[in-house]
Amino acid sequence: MNMPVRRQQRGQGTVERPRGWARNPLLEFDDLINQMGGLLESTVGSAAPAIAAWTPSADVTESDDAYHIELELPGVDRKDVDIEINGQELAVTGEIKERERKGIMRHSSRRTGRFEYRLLLPSEVNTEDVSASMSSGVLTITVPKAATAKPRHIEITESSERQGG
Repeated sequence: MNMPVRRQQRGQGTVERPRGWARNPLLEFDDLINQMGGLLESTVGSAAPAIAAWTPSADVTESDDAYHIELELPGVDRKDVDIEINGQELAVTGEIKERERKGIMRHSSRRTGRFEYRLLLPSEVNTEDVSASMSSGVLTITVPKAATAKPRHIEITESSERQGG
């Protein structure tokens, strides 16, 4: 089965694409950011890696008593990760170092270099009881809510007197 071809007018360049085929715009964005990072690194030099930190994928869930953050950090050792909390802001930083390899690198799509994840939590938290653990490349951080931020149930009592009247 032949697919119809979309063509632009001459002079604007000819682009032939089957209908229904479209690149993922997020991948194009990622490619553009990588190209810009490479350009910045080639012009600025060693200052570029500190500027161009990437952000790991994360899930943030909320329970009645805490916030739970899971960050994907495959291949990262826990001693290479730094977690700080200041008020309601959580910051996770670190670096994935490039491994020394033998032979010629034919393709690489793994992220290396400095990473940074920042999150502003929506309510007051108990910074003293924050805990973190790492297992199978997933960093799990639990940030308990402050006592004032926890929801509490208010019991309604029966009143013997009627007000108003």
